[in-house]
Amino acid sequence: MSIVAVKILSTVNAACGTTLSAEQLASKISDPASAVSFDRSAFSFFSEADESLQISFLDEMHVDPTAASDLGRKFSVLAGYPLPLALAA
Repeated sequence: MSIVAVKILSTVNAACGTTLSAEQLASKISDPASAVSFDRSAFSFFSEADESLQISFLDEMHVDPTAASDLGRKFSVLAGYPLPLALAA
C-alpha cells in the first residue's frame, strides 16, 4: 500500500472508527449514493484529508476526478461549507 493510501485511510478510518480498504473508500468517493446516504467515510475523505492527498489518492485508485468532484459538491451543499475537492475538475 502506498504512503498516500496509508495517510488517507488513517485519516478516514480514525475519524469514523472504520477499517475500510483503499478500494472500498475509492468506491464510496465516486458513488453518488454516498451523499444520499450521508456516508461518513466519504464525507471524511472530502472534509478531513488534505486536498493534495485527495488528488493523489484519486489518481492512484483510478477514480474519475469529475465524479469525485461532483460528489464533493453534493457533500459541500449538505455540510453548508465549501470542501476543497468540490471546487476541482
